[in-house]
Amino acid sequence: MINISETALDRIKSTLAEQENPDLFLRLGVNPGGCSGFSYAMGFDDQESDRDVFMEVSGLKVVVDRSDVRYLNGLKIDFEETGMAGGFTIENPNAIASCGCGQSFKMKDEEGRPEVCD
Repeated sequence: MINISETALDRIKSTLAEQENPDLFLRLGVNPGGCSGFSYAMGFDDQESDRDVFMEVSGLKVVVDRSDVRYLNGLKIDFEETGMAGGFTIENPNAIASCGCGQSFKMKDEEGRPEVCD
């Protein structure tokens, strides 16, 4: 299960509403790499695969590749406004460490592909 705060949902839904493609949904995933070994992937997509797991979070269609579910189960996504900027924050109960940027994480039993931070 993935949890998305009301603030993050509002931001995602308003961005989706600005898009010309009514078939878009939110795709979440994990890529090898990043400072801690794995990095989050989050974006809009309209292509479905037989490897996808579908869920609905407060009326928002969320899709995760089956192979990424183990990394993202219990994930909490929020959106925070800070000063002149703002952005999505991710809290992952499966991660044993996260990079300072919040976009990279480390798993207990998998090394991933750690990269040097710029």
